[in-house]
Amino acid sequence: MNTKNIDLDITKAESSRLPEVDFDNLTFGKHCSDHMFLCDYKDGAWQTPKIMPYGPMQMEPSAKVFHYGQAVFEGMKAFKDDNEKVWLFRPEENFKRINISSKRMGIPEFPENYFFEGLETLLKLDSKWVKNGDGNSLYIRPFVIATENGVSASPSDAYRFMIICCPAKAYYSKPVKVLIAQEYSRSADGGVGFAKAAGNYGAQFYPTNLAKEKGYQQVIWTDANTHEYLEEAGTMNVFFRIGDKLITAPTSDRILDGVTRKSLIEIAKREEIEVEVRRIKVNEITEAHKQGELKEIFGSGTAATIAYISGFEYDGTYYDLPNLEKPYSTHLKKSLQDIQYNRAKDTFGWTREVKTT
Repeated sequence: MNTKNIDLDITKAESSRLPEVDFDNLTFGKHCSDHMFLCDYKDGAWQTPKIMPYGPMQMEPSAKVFHYGQAVFEGMKAFKDDNEKVWLFRPEENFKRINISSKRMGIPEFPENYFFEGLETLLKLDSKWVKNGDGNSLYIRPFVIATENGVSASPSDAYRFMIICCPAKAYYSKPVKVLIAQEYSRSADGGVGFAKAAGNYGAQFYPTNLAKEKGYQQVIWTDANTHEYLEEAGTMNVFFRIGDKLITAPTSDRILDGVTRKSLIEIAKREEIEVEVRRIKVNEITEAHKQGELKEIFGSGTAATIAYISGFEYDGTYYDLPNLEKPYSTHLKKSLQDIQYNRAKDTFGWTREVKTT
């Protein structure tokens, strides 16, 4: 890892907005911490990065992000343990992935030392926004947007890389019901499904709203070619437990390489839970349900960690899932969070302490 010190222009907020936030009643993503990180790209190079008080910024209406959607982002979290130490979870994976996403969208890659020194300095300044206690975290949103003015259909020659942070609790506090997609798809072969491109998420909102009108909180997406294969759940990767085996779809140019997903796979293997990474058809899980072998479905992602799915609809039929005494999902979530909150030894080498003093 490149840890070379960088020039970092820091302007501190005159006062904190912490007293304005009710941490017991947080709406996910609504409140941002006191500072933000930004770095502009122009004349073929990334400029001096800055940290400044969080606030609005001016952009021209012709900025290319508004017209051609050159925008990618990441989702990360910082956790505080019982000794008030702040920890990041696998941040190298998020750094690598935002550059993979950027490359796919024609955006210049961001320097590693800028990313990590900027992020850790930001967290040091806003460390009081990271609350300890189970379920509490500081959600970290790195993103990059095209800022060149002009509506010609071409890649931008100017960009802005930013990091903002939001205090968070559990994204889903209760199990969710989902609709398996038969008409709409999240992504297609050769597309940008593997990238965290902003447009991927915007395109999901309409079919998800249709599902919500039917009483479902999310959609499980199927492949665009046949709608036979299960791929992702809402904005998350998805796992299916048939008997004592966990099954999840392989990553591809349609499916995001989720950090939580791959972490759960490694933890499951350590716990001697059988995991198969393979394509799975809708009719395989409906048949497993009929045979009483479909035990669990759960989504995995940074925001939710694990989202329990209580049932699903497919082709007009609703399938309830059983209430298990010891579900894999609960066990895996606890094992993962014990690492994230520094309650258990990190045998994988995933966590990174942020020096806040």
